[in-house]
Amino acid sequence: MELNLQELNKTEYPIPVDLQSNVAITSLSSVYNWGRRNSMWPMLFGLACCAIEMIATASSRFDFSRFGMEVMRATPRQSDLMIVSGTVTKKMIVPIVRLYNQMPEPKYVLAMGACASGGGPFKEGYNVVSGVDKYLPVDVYVPGCPPTPQALMYGLIALQKKIDGQSLAVGDDVPWYGVGPADPTPVPILGPDIIDPRQMDMIRRQAEAAAGRETEEPVYRLDAARALPVFGAEAEAIATRTVKKEAVKTDVEVKSFSQAGMDADAIEALRAKRRENALKRKAARLAKEG
Repeated sequence: MELNLQELNKTEYPIPVDLQSNVAITSLSSVYNWGRRNSMWPMLFGLACCAIEMIATASSRFDFSRFGMEVMRATPRQSDLMIVSGTVTKKMIVPIVRLYNQMPEPKYVLAMGACASGGGPFKEGYNVVSGVDKYLPVDVYVPGCPPTPQALMYGLIALQKKIDGQSLAVGDDVPWYGVGPADPTPVPILGPDIIDPRQMDMIRRQAEAAAGRETEEPVYRLDAARALPVFGAEAEAIATRTVKKEAVKTDVEVKSFSQAGMDADAIEALRAKRRENALKRKAARLAKEG
């Protein structure tokens, strides 16, 4: 890209006309932002139909190499910009966040299209994320379904303007120059549904509240039961469920296998008593139905 020094001239001191093409008086932030805005390397990946428009933007007709973006990298470790082009499913958001964490600072995210911005026509789908901004910080939104190459170029220009407004003197503008390493974005957990680790405390509290409610059927917990992952704090003790037994009266107190002090014989006796109680309940139910 040809260097235009007149773009960098930001001073109250006048520069002679014959020197304006050779001398520039500017600030360190302006030079720093000028270098970043004109060498933004996008990461090469696409998700859906918006990726076709992104490919068209990189072709010879529109040619976003004039923005210094012709080098689309196939690795996140050499990328500055993530263009999320297409529908983001709950299965795909996991590798997307992982790729974002592997990108070096400073890094930016552009949500291309209605699907990446808010879910699009699949917003109510069981497998679609309602916007990538629920998991990643988005800098520029490009609306459309799909956006045209001109719309994507407008979004790239808007991102350049945002970079021009950043200052090295303001810590919030350049958080990557802070003390110590930056915390990575928590990678979502894909199970029966997508789980945001940042909401783990709320999920745990709701699970404990549900576990504390009385149930008609006894529920036993084993030591080998898998616990929810804990982020940043130790797991709190889960309250033992209160079991209400009305169908069968027994003089043996139902206890969990994890109670301290129970040997193998006691556990086997407890299992035998439970099998006996189950047979009694089944016989009582059959007698009632018959």
